[in-house]
Amino acid sequence: MKGQAVQVAGCAAGFLLSCCLALAGTAGAQAIDEAREAYTQGRFADAARMGEAVGTSKGLALAARSLTIHAYYIAGKHEREALLERAVEMARKAVRSAPGNADAHLQLAHALGRYAQAIGPFEAANRGYAEKIREATETALRLDPDMASAHLSLGRWHAELVGTAGSFLARLTYGAREKHALASLERAFELAPNAKAVPFEYAVGLLALDEDEYREQARGLLKRAVELPARDAYEGLLHKKAVKRLRALGGG
Repeated sequence: MKGQAVQVAGCAAGFLLSCCLALAGTAGAQAIDEAREAYTQGRFADAARMGEAVGTSKGLALAARSLTIHAYYIAGKHEREALLERAVEMARKAVRSAPGNADAHLQLAHALGRYAQAIGPFEAANRGYAEKIREATETALRLDPDMASAHLSLGRWHAELVGTAGSFLARLTYGAREKHALASLERAFELAPNAKAVPFEYAVGLLALDEDEYREQARGLLKRAVELPARDAYEGLLHKKAVKRLRALGGG
């Protein structure tokens, strides 16, 4: 009888533990869904707070993405650097939590890129940010070779460096090349032509390489970006930027 009682108690404990784990999983899924909804609505600071509270790699990656967008598009200049530094740390936690999460590596690259812009090119160069951004982006692509946003980011990385430093110095110092920029941007477009960010960032990358040479191609891509519907608040922000860039090129 005593043995049976112990066995029953053990089964009950196991059942309760299973129930608790199931409830925890359900609560976690609900929390991440709420964070995604806040992101979709444009409540990026709330989405960052909620994603960080989830604590998983996916939650932290979403938090880093949301806070990076909030810092760059919405926050005042006086708080931008601190917010981006926090976004970088969230992304690093997401990577440490799940090294196989491609999105975590990509959000690290994005946060590092915006943070580099905030602290200035000379300080960013001294800290080796260009290399860190490329490493994070290429890691994301190794984990997910068909990740359009990662191809887009890598293309922009090559394009910005070539456009800023010139083809010779960009190749010598960082290994950045125009042909790699074009290949990565085109691959992103092949994978996700109907995502508003893709034609927009493709166009911006081309203009960074050579505005005169790629002007017409960039104009066509910006027109496509403007015509695509905005599916969430972030794409709404991109839409405004695409309209502004298109007007600057005389595209209406």
